[in-house]
Amino acid sequence: MSHAIESLKGKVVAVPENRQLLLLSQMLIKREAELISVPMVAIHDAPDPKPVLDWIEGFISEPPDMFILLTGEGLRRLISLSEKYTLKTAFIDALSRVDTLCRGPKPNQALREVGLETSFDAKIPTTDGVIASIDEMEITAKHVTVQLYGEEPNVKLISYLEQRGARVSSVAPYVYANKLDDEKIIELINTMHKGQVDVIAFTSQPQIKRLFQVAKLYQLEAELRAGLSLCHVAAIGPVVKDVLNSKGIAVDIMPERTFFMKPMVTAIAKFLNSKA
Repeated sequence: MSHAIESLKGKVVAVPENRQLLLLSQMLIKREAELISVPMVAIHDAPDPKPVLDWIEGFISEPPDMFILLTGEGLRRLISLSEKYTLKTAFIDALSRVDTLCRGPKPNQALREVGLETSFDAKIPTTDGVIASIDEMEITAKHVTVQLYGEEPNVKLISYLEQRGARVSSVAPYVYANKLDDEKIIELINTMHKGQVDVIAFTSQPQIKRLFQVAKLYQLEAELRAGLSLCHVAAIGPVVKDVLNSKGIAVDIMPERTFFMKPMVTAIAKFLNSKA
């Protein structure tokens, strides 16, 4: 049996790029894919660092009973801000003494980067998966703090925790910036509409939100939907797949078990080669 890497030569793959996705682009280029990288979503520190810093100081002085990590980006931003104010050692020390629950593999990886392991993994990498894991725990009167993704309040999770009798707090260490180059996104929509893209690979919810926002703003929704139907849509995992499905977009490609960049590239190559 051959174990040669399946080539993507002659295939056009669109990547809604951000700074975290350089690895994905490199893997696709290594397989000789023709890449269309579009700056879709930029992530920035929270514009006002004071509430985040106050949260970090509170975490250090009175650690919560549980810390729910929804994204790896969030923890990295918290570590970075704590370092800026010479609180990194104290923050990591406090973190090491707190039960952590990770929504998925990315926050898990961010914990490992500071030498820590998660206490609990969500049953599936979604808000519902987090809730299902907490269902089995006693959290009445316990302090549970939640690291949010972007400025999304995650009302469902916060409400659930409060209904279970927990004392709940949250922190939003970063925001998504959407005022980027609309022209490149419009160009991508038009390229897909012409049937010139084989695969578009989505790795996060904000990419999808941004793409549809621009399409609506410039009255290109019909072109976007037609373009998505003319190419194959890849999702890195079930959360992203669910968002696409909720917009009526069928997902053709998704890694079977582990939702990382490498399995995604392998799944794309396997799928396209099976169609050859």
